[in-house]
Amino acid sequence: MQRRRLTLFVGLAMAAVLVGALVIRILPQIQLIGVGSTAPDFHAIDLRTGKPASLDDYRGKVLLLNIWATYCLPCRVEMPAIERLSHRMAGTDFYVLAVSVDVVDSTEVNAFVKQLGLTFDVLHDRQGVIEQQYQTTGVPESFVIDRHGVIVKKVIGASEWDGPVNEVLIRRLLDEH
Repeated sequence: MQRRRLTLFVGLAMAAVLVGALVIRILPQIQLIGVGSTAPDFHAIDLRTGKPASLDDYRGKVLLLNIWATYCLPCRVEMPAIERLSHRMAGTDFYVLAVSVDVVDSTEVNAFVKQLGLTFDVLHDRQGVIEQQYQTTGVPESFVIDRHGVIVKKVIGASEWDGPVNEVLIRRLLDEH
């Protein structure tokens, strides 16, 4: 009788440990990143400087985080609109962070940037870790992040970033302190 209780107790303890471990392992995958979420920090290489950059480098700013790749036709289509929005917002606390998830060498990404005449900040994450952190389903995928690091808009696919709706949103976020 005593041995059965001990076996039962050990079995329940092991089950509790297993359930706890599973919850810890699975919980981050269940918590979806979207509007209202705190934007996860990430690390990538700034193609302009060749130095590491992260989301923390832009804290307190309004951001358009665009996750893209050179092989992506919709990415190529939306880049000029992002460039126009970037120019319209020049001199403000608005920044574009375009993170390439290309596995190719950065020279190919730089050639793409030069070909399109992009002047906003372009980062490179060859390992694609940002895709996992932001739970993207493909490219392009974009996130508007407020000064407090909260995602206020998520767009899957190409968008007309220089359109009036997006510009009004960005200006409203810039006016909030």
